[in-house]
Amino acid sequence: MADNELSPAEEAALREKEKAEQDALPYKWTQTIGDLDISATVPGNLKGRDFVVDIKKTTVSAAIKGQPPIIKGDLPHPIRVDESSWTLTTAPNGNKTLDIHLDKINKAEWWAHVVTDAPKIDVTKIVPDNSKLSDLDGETRGMVEKMMFDQRQKEMGLPTSDEQKKLDILKKFQEQHPEMDFSNAKIN
Repeated sequence: MADNELSPAEEAALREKEKAEQDALPYKWTQTIGDLDISATVPGNLKGRDFVVDIKKTTVSAAIKGQPPIIKGDLPHPIRVDESSWTLTTAPNGNKTLDIHLDKINKAEWWAHVVTDAPKIDVTKIVPDNSKLSDLDGETRGMVEKMMFDQRQKEMGLPTSDEQKKLDILKKFQEQHPEMDFSNAKIN
């Protein structure tokens, strides 16, 4: 076993410690690669006006007026403030939930914690949901579609898009210069 590998017992102990640290927080949080959601259960008699919620590019804080914050601190990475929001929803049991949605600027990064002074999670253990091509931005989608096309072409023994482009350029050059003999040319 390599020096940096943990035994199953050590791995389980770390997972249990991480779970206990996260359970001790006054909020729960989840994330996708593009955004992060925080939720906290609050008394059912509260209204939106009873809260002080401040969402900034690099900080977040939320509290019931006159009480210690539910969450307060520096974010590990910047967010899009205009795309971030908070809501108060009523649960079936009569309690309410304060939900805070943060839109990440860097859509290719997992966060180890919501605020920098909170316990971290091991982001290497995150298994992302499968995404659809339609979820990707135009440039990324084009790149993925090209890679998929090239893979299919290789499987069928046909040229990839780049190889086809080179062959087309060569063919055009041959048509423009019929006097040149390309019969012994090796193209790779």
